[in-house]
Amino acid sequence: MATIVSRRYHPWPGYVLGFAFGGFFDGILLHQILQWHHLLSAFKGEDIRFQVAVDGYFHALMYVIAAVGLWMLWRSRNVPGGMSGRLLFGGILIGFGVWHTVDAVLSHWLLGIHRIRMDSSSPLFWDLLWLGLFGLVPVILGWIMSGPREVGSGAVRSPSSARTLTTLLVLSAGALGIWPLRGTEFTTVMFAPGTGQEHAIRSLASVDAQVVWTDGSGEIAVVRLDDGQSGWTLFRHGAILVTGAGLPLGCLNNLRT
Repeated sequence: MATIVSRRYHPWPGYVLGFAFGGFFDGILLHQILQWHHLLSAFKGEDIRFQVAVDGYFHALMYVIAAVGLWMLWRSRNVPGGMSGRLLFGGILIGFGVWHTVDAVLSHWLLGIHRIRMDSSSPLFWDLLWLGLFGLVPVILGWIMSGPREVGSGAVRSPSSARTLTTLLVLSAGALGIWPLRGTEFTTVMFAPGTGQEHAIRSLASVDAQVVWTDGSGEIAVVRLDDGQSGWTLFRHGAILVTGAGLPLGCLNNLRT
């Protein structure tokens, strides 16, 4: 006999993980790759060290939220009747969209700490476009996926593959926040305060990095690495951040001297 999966079962693990996904998506794409804004671009906009540090705290918070979501996902294996993969991914879409909705209302319009594109003459257009594409659309799709649906008695209600795939996606998204991105032309390197410009230059030369841009202290640089060249060795020379920076435009472009 067919049964109806009720909307009353709320996939909280999916909601929380989707919310973390939204934060990782914005942080990786907008803060690091496109560099359209940083978390606090409206404050101390020219202090790139401050902006990178705050973005780091933001990513750390997303790690905490993702860890909570993974813990909830692990606990859900004991829920009577289980949770289908469809319901889980529907919850992730809803959480992803909720993140972008909250970010738009709170960060863009109420607090004004940043806009989607800080360098745009029409920031509201980009805010609304981002909210529609990555906020409202995922919520609607997730709501549809989470709706009542008849399932046969032989249906798999709690597939371990869905949990495994979700866990891998979360870990991969989080790793992209700190892992030097492959396939990007530029890499951002930040050295510990007090390293000094001469030591930073020697460290970059040790990996044959071509310097594209540096801040006044020389302790933050955007470089171009040769194909196959790894920037990981820079950590042994005082670097505290080595990550793909995408194109030097957006917020970083405004800092070029």
